[in-house]
Amino acid sequence: MRRSSSRLRGVASLLVLSLVFAGCTAGNLATAPADPNTVSIGFTAEPQNFDFTRTDGSAISQVLLGNVYEGLVKRDDGGRIVPGLAEKWEISPEGTVYDFWLRPNVRFANGAPFTAEDVKFSLERVRTDWAVSLKSTMDVLKQVDVVSPLHARVVLQRPSNGWLFAMTGRVGAMFSPTGVNELGTRPVGTGPYEVLSRTRGDSIVLRARDGYWGKRPAYTTVQLKYYRDPTALNNALLSNGIDVISTVAAPDSIPQFTQDRRFRVIEGTTNGEVVLSFNNRRAPLNDVRVRRALTHAIDRAALLRLAWGGKGTLIGSMVPPTDPWYEDLTGVTPYDPDRARALLSEAGVSGLDLRLRIPNLPYAVSAAQVVKSYLDKVGVTVRIEPVDFPSVWLKQVFTEHDFDLSIVQHVEARDIASFGNPKYYWGYDNPAVGQLLTVADKGDAAAQDRAMRQVARTIAEDAAACWLFLFPMLIVARTKVTGLPLNEVGESFDLARLGRQ
Repeated sequence: MRRSSSRLRGVASLLVLSLVFAGCTAGNLATAPADPNTVSIGFTAEPQNFDFTRTDGSAISQVLLGNVYEGLVKRDDGGRIVPGLAEKWEISPEGTVYDFWLRPNVRFANGAPFTAEDVKFSLERVRTDWAVSLKSTMDVLKQVDVVSPLHARVVLQRPSNGWLFAMTGRVGAMFSPTGVNELGTRPVGTGPYEVLSRTRGDSIVLRARDGYWGKRPAYTTVQLKYYRDPTALNNALLSNGIDVISTVAAPDSIPQFTQDRRFRVIEGTTNGEVVLSFNNRRAPLNDVRVRRALTHAIDRAALLRLAWGGKGTLIGSMVPPTDPWYEDLTGVTPYDPDRARALLSEAGVSGLDLRLRIPNLPYAVSAAQVVKSYLDKVGVTVRIEPVDFPSVWLKQVFTEHDFDLSIVQHVEARDIASFGNPKYYWGYDNPAVGQLLTVADKGDAAAQDRAMRQVARTIAEDAAACWLFLFPMLIVARTKVTGLPLNEVGESFDLARLGRQ
């Protein structure tokens, strides 16, 4: 491993200092409520609205999925599919018919009973009314039959290995026909909580719901507070402004919590790949030699140390180690600046000037500075343009594809399938990958494993993106708060499992 230059160490020092000074005047430092029935949690990415059926990004589902909305099935801490609103299910021998038996006495927050009619409405609505990229997951759906009020039958057009797993996420959320008129502001679900209030730019308050079918949560009220600055987020916990930091936004600050008996730090893993995205539609990034050159130019091990305190895991493709088809592909395009210069020369590219448009989130800002320094060493000029997240980034980068490079964390489980969609924001178009993904979804377990491994290797060899690192789960909480997860296996921050001592 090559040593980082003094220039890069200087960049890291400036980053830390800038975060410290920025935090001196930013953030909500109000004292957390003393009410034992209330817990306050700090976040960095605020939802644009409450409608994840028409708005991309994980900030909405982080708050609502599992807490306000529930699905027929969900994932446990080990990533296994377990019952949710469905007590049990059966799959036909040919793998195309799913029978779900629903829990009795489940009601939505508006009082409407949850029945098989709502299953039919919710699943069919994904295809007709949803406007986000995840809706393609339901393309395999043929029909939904209401066998009885508590028995729904889902028929697929073909066997699909990924459909039931996808149902543990956003597309599996159950909606009431009487509760979808104001999804952006008034979400209505079957979950343990409902939205009580929102103060844009500051907080969201959830309240435990009377009449919930399951166990009542330990906390009656949950305050979700938002801090753009990582130092302000840390100070909020230190000064009793909050009880939990959902994700540490400045890993170098962890020692101040580990040395304080009031707090405990939980370190685990996530599904969140931090990706340096290439706009594969634009020249010269549509040339694999250029993409490989940019990837060879970046020392990702050094970037992880400099940008994120060494917390996280290096990955070489869009597959976290928790997926069954994971293999270590970090050596496919290793750090080699001489090779990077040679590939740029071979591609006839010189004086390359690229816009790196990033969300104004701590990990992206930190990583962008390091990426810029490394690419500068091979003659590539990078102009960093932080933009507001989620509103501007989702509109201009994700939807309108107005970027050369970007850095964002992709938190959806098994999101490698996005490389089979040429319309996705990075515009990677390789028919062979699409065919492999189809084989993986239709085949048996062995065929799925082989095909997915080949997909992962193909996109790594094509340098379809540059995988910087797998985001760690770093939670800091007051010792009185219990029930926090050891690993993040989904998009939701599960509030119902929290306890107190």
